[in-house]
Amino acid sequence: MINWKLDLRLIALIELFIAALMGVPTVMAAVLGEYNALFGFGVTYPAVVLFSAAILIATAKPATKNFYARDGFFVVTLTWIVATAFSALPLYMSKCLPDYSSAFFETMSGFTTTGATTLSEIESLPRSILFWRSQTNWLGGMGIVVLFVALLPALGVTGTMLVGAESVGPTKDKLTPKIKTTALLLWTIYIGFSVVQTILLLVGGLSLYDAVTVTFSTMSAAGFTTKHNSIAGFGSTYVDIVVTVFMVIGGMNFALYWRLFVGKVKSVFRDTELRAYLGILGTSIIVSAAYMTISKTFPSFWTSLRYSAFQNTSVMTTTGFTSTDYEAWPAFSQMILFFLFFIGGSAGSTAGGIKVVRIVALFKLARYQLKKRIHPKGVFQVRIGQTILSPDVISAIATFVGVYIFTGLIGALILSFSGTDVFTSFEASFLCLGNIGVGFAKVGPRGNFGFFPAFYKWVCSFLMLVGRLELFTVYVLFTKTFWKR
Repeated sequence: MINWKLDLRLIALIELFIAALMGVPTVMAAVLGEYNALFGFGVTYPAVVLFSAAILIATAKPATKNFYARDGFFVVTLTWIVATAFSALPLYMSKCLPDYSSAFFETMSGFTTTGATTLSEIESLPRSILFWRSQTNWLGGMGIVVLFVALLPALGVTGTMLVGAESVGPTKDKLTPKIKTTALLLWTIYIGFSVVQTILLLVGGLSLYDAVTVTFSTMSAAGFTTKHNSIAGFGSTYVDIVVTVFMVIGGMNFALYWRLFVGKVKSVFRDTELRAYLGILGTSIIVSAAYMTISKTFPSFWTSLRYSAFQNTSVMTTTGFTSTDYEAWPAFSQMILFFLFFIGGSAGSTAGGIKVVRIVALFKLARYQLKKRIHPKGVFQVRIGQTILSPDVISAIATFVGVYIFTGLIGALILSFSGTDVFTSFEASFLCLGNIGVGFAKVGPRGNFGFFPAFYKWVCSFLMLVGRLELFTVYVLFTKTFWKR
């Protein structure tokens, strides 16, 4: 059964922790004289404190400290919902968004690193609000619960359940014997790359404000920017290149960077998922660039390569940045983007989507089935690298992909009730589920989600949540088994 008192205490503590991280944009609002924004942040703090204090007082003496897998699912799911609910208050109370549904959508999009927006005008908003909006990207990238575990090692075994429920991918890499140390290492690597990218963007002429906010959304594979035209708004080839490189970095399994650090270089370059990730991405970039050169979409191959590399990387890593209006590209190049739409980055990365390792596993499974058809009595194994996939793992991967597609289709069906066209409904649903942020049609580079009525923004928020927490962490809460003793 759920350990209610312990679980609610954890949620309250994490919410206080997130509120503390809101300090930077609050100070910005005060210094810059953005009084509407300051009012929004000022309202949020007492709301969080009252909520958390009431829970901490009511749960002062938990009957037991036992913490199981179901507690992990419950805490992680509720933490993301509660964190979004409170973190949306500054956007709503500052009147930057017209209603709370839009503010909740925007904040859920931030924390889940989706990057979808309801805003049609961005640059006129208070800088502190835009900073907080991008900061939610960065916090959600590596995981707000993972950060909490890393900074509060006293959680002990509790941390294992929490990190396992929040981390992405069919397997969870444990870099060290202690999960709290693993969480700290992952966040250290994440912060390290963020610092390097910020410095490189500063060298490229961006202000500290722009450099930090772009970094927040790049390393988290998110996509929020302070410009209405996304990265295209900076008009810099140098910025495009830096952002492209770090999008590739963010889309890789962060456990590989730890292997490089401890000298396991050969194991990194032998990694099957890494090879597939770079192979799919590299092929897509080159083929698309070549076709756009032949079709004279851009004046030279190098210009085509610049935009192809940026946009294909942005879509595959589910970052959602744009450097050009790709809906003006030839249909073939757009179809490549549409293909990458369903792949995503690597397991253990900050990217969303189905994940490359699952796509590889499905192809291996298909080959296995073909061999069994030809040699019914043959004994074959499904391998990824040196790892033999067990029937349970294969079943879990196939089930995930099936449920992922079914969820996206049901989401599209519901969104179609809003009166929008079929393709937009389809794009919006899978865009939110894959945490991609930008797609085609009305939710393409020239559009946003502002046209959806309030109810459908809540539907999209749910899709973003289940996509970021990889479906089952959320769906398990809707089963009878979960609530049985």
